[in-house]
Amino acid sequence: MPWRYQWTIGTGEAGGRFCRDFGINGGMTDHGEGPLDWLQRWHLRFYNDHTAGRGDLYLEPDGLDARLRDPNAVRPRPLDRALIDRLGETVAARVRNLRQSPLRIAYALDDEASWGSFSRPAVWRINNDDAAYQSWLRSYYGSDAPPARWVSPNDLFPQLAKPLKEIDLSPLLDRMSYNDSVWANLLGELVERCNREDPETPCGVVGAQGPGMWGGFDYAKLAKKVQFIEAYDLGSSHEILRSFDRDDTVPRVTTHFHDETRGTGQDVWLAWHYFAHGDRGMIGWVDGSWFAGERPRPWLDRFKPALKELGQVQGPKLAGARALHDGVAIYYSHPSIQVSWMLDAEAHGKTWANRNDDFRLGTSHNVRRAWETMLADAGLRYDFLSYDQVALHGVPAEYRALIIPAVFAISDAEARRIADFARAGGTVIADFSCGLFDQHGRGRTHGALDGLFGVEHDGSETRSDFFAGRLWVETNQDAGYGFRRWRDLFATLQPPLQQGYAVAERKLPVGTERRVGKGRAVYLNLSPQRYLMEREEGRRDAERRRPFLDPIRRAGVAPWIAVSGEPSIPLEATYWSKGGRTFVFVLQNVPIAGRTTGGGGAVGLTEGEVSVEVRLAAPVRDVRDERTGRKLPDGNHFRFRIPATEAALFSFAGMPPHPGPR
Repeated sequence: MPWRYQWTIGTGEAGGRFCRDFGINGGMTDHGEGPLDWLQRWHLRFYNDHTAGRGDLYLEPDGLDARLRDPNAVRPRPLDRALIDRLGETVAARVRNLRQSPLRIAYALDDEASWGSFSRPAVWRINNDDAAYQSWLRSYYGSDAPPARWVSPNDLFPQLAKPLKEIDLSPLLDRMSYNDSVWANLLGELVERCNREDPETPCGVVGAQGPGMWGGFDYAKLAKKVQFIEAYDLGSSHEILRSFDRDDTVPRVTTHFHDETRGTGQDVWLAWHYFAHGDRGMIGWVDGSWFAGERPRPWLDRFKPALKELGQVQGPKLAGARALHDGVAIYYSHPSIQVSWMLDAEAHGKTWANRNDDFRLGTSHNVRRAWETMLADAGLRYDFLSYDQVALHGVPAEYRALIIPAVFAISDAEARRIADFARAGGTVIADFSCGLFDQHGRGRTHGALDGLFGVEHDGSETRSDFFAGRLWVETNQDAGYGFRRWRDLFATLQPPLQQGYAVAERKLPVGTERRVGKGRAVYLNLSPQRYLMEREEGRRDAERRRPFLDPIRRAGVAPWIAVSGEPSIPLEATYWSKGGRTFVFVLQNVPIAGRTTGGGGAVGLTEGEVSVEVRLAAPVRDVRDERTGRKLPDGNHFRFRIPATEAALFSFAGMPPHPGPR
C-alpha cells in the first residue's frame, strides 16, 4: 500500500499500470480523501490514514523538550472529553466519505500517535483532570490509595541507592500506567465511533512504537482496543502483537522503506520475513528512490517478483491462518518494562530525558530479545503471554514451559497463577531479579516468587549485590549509549561471569531448580543478554544456549523440525495451521535494526543461493512445495534450493508430528 509521498508517476494510467505490473495490490487515502475512481479502476484495496486528523494524537517533537520533562506541564492537546468528542466527529465525517467504496480495508486514526511524542520520555500531565487520576488510584489500590503526585525520574533516582524494601517508584510508574489506560481507552472510543459509521471495516493506528514506559505502548492494553495496526519493529512488538492475536483476526502490517545502500535483497528478505511472522501487508513509503519522473527505478524490477508472489499467490493461502507454537510461553510484563527503564536510566542521571533508544539499550528488551533469539536458533516457536491475562485466567495448559525474562515486577495475583501452573505440571524458568517489586514499582521484602523457586530475598539487597555492584542492571547504558557492537555495551561494566553469562545476584547460587507439585521451578540467576554478543561474533552453537534451554528441554519441549543450510547461515522455521494443513516457512534469521521513525534493516544478511535441508521428527503426508506447486513425496526429509533472501515454503496434511504444538 504505497504512501504517495513522492509518487511522481501519478494516479492515472501510468500509475495504475505500474501497480498492476509490479505486484502492488493496495493504496491509501488520506484525511478521508483520495483518488477513489483511480483505486476502483485498478482494483487497489486501500486504508485511510489520519482518520482522526493530524496534530492531536500525533505531536510534532520540535519545541517540546522543556514541557516533556516537566511533571507540572500539561500535554498541548489535552486528552479529555472535549478532544474525544471533537475527534469523534472528524472520524465520522471521514468514514462517511469512504464507506461506500468496496475496496476500503482499514482506517488508521493517526500515524505515530502517542500520549507523548513518539516514545520520548514525557512526564507531563495528559490532561487537566487531576481528580480523575486520584480516582483511578483509589480504584487501583482500594482503601490504601496514596495521594496523587507529579514527579520526574530525577526525583526518584536517589531511591535506587536504598535497600530494595525502601524503594518506591510508584509515584511515577502509577501515573505512567494511568496514562497508558487513558490512552488505550481514548483510542478505543474512537475505534468504536468509526465502527458505528462503518461496522464492516477495522480501525486502528499506524506507526506504533515498541513496548515501553512512555507514550502509551503497553500492548496488553493497546491490543484490546485496536482492530488494525502497523507497529515499527522495536522491542519485540511484532511477535507480541502476533501472540495477542492467535486467531489472526487483527490485520497487522509493516512499513517498507527502501535503502539503496542496503540493496534490493533487503527489501525481498524483509517482505518474506514479515509475511512468515504473520504480517499481512506493507505500507510502502514512497520517496525519491522510487521514480525518475514517471519511470520506476531499477530496484523495483528486482523487487516485483517477491511482491507479486506474496500478494497474489501466497498471501491468500495464509489469510486467517493460526500461528503454532512448541509449548513455550514468554511472559510479557509491562510493569517490569517500567521498572527496568528506571533501573537502566539511573546511569544517565540528569540527562534521562535524552534517552530515546530504550528499545535498543534497555535490560527488559534485550533480555527478551536474547530469549527469542535462542529459541529461534534452537528450532522452537513461542508465544508471549500478557501479565493481565495470567492474573485473571492463569497460564493456559497448552504451554509446558513459561519463561519469565527480567520480570522485576509481579503482583501477588500473578504470582499465585504462575505457581499454580508449576504445581499443575508446568516448568517455570526465571532468569534474574524475579518479582523483587510489586506491580506499582515498590520494592518487596521478599520476592513474589521466592517460595516457588526456593530462593530467598530479605529486602536488604542493594545495587551492590547485583551484577558489577554499581547498578541494578548488567550494563551502563549511558557509557554505552552509542554502542555499535554488543561487546562494546557489555564492556561498560564487569560483572562476574559463569558459563560466559553475567551472574545477576551475588547472594544467590546459579541454577536453583526444584520440583513443585507436578512441575518444576528454575531460578537461573544468569542474564541471557550476552547471547546477542556471542551470536554477533559467530558463536550460535547449542552449547552457548545450554544454560538457558536445558530446563526447557527437561520440560519435555523439543523441536519437531530441524533446518540447516549450505552454505551455513542462520535459519529459522515458522509454522501456521489452516484448513487442516500445516504451512512451514524456512528462512534466514538475522537481527533487524529498527528506528522510532520506522525503517531500519537486516544486520548481516547473506545473499546468493542456499540449499536448505529440512528434517522432521516423523514422516508427514500430502506434502507440497507451495513456492513451485510441486507435490513432494511423503516423508520426513526434504531439500529446497532458494535465494538466501527468500523463504522455502511447504505444507503438509494435518498438524506437526510429535513433539510439536499441543
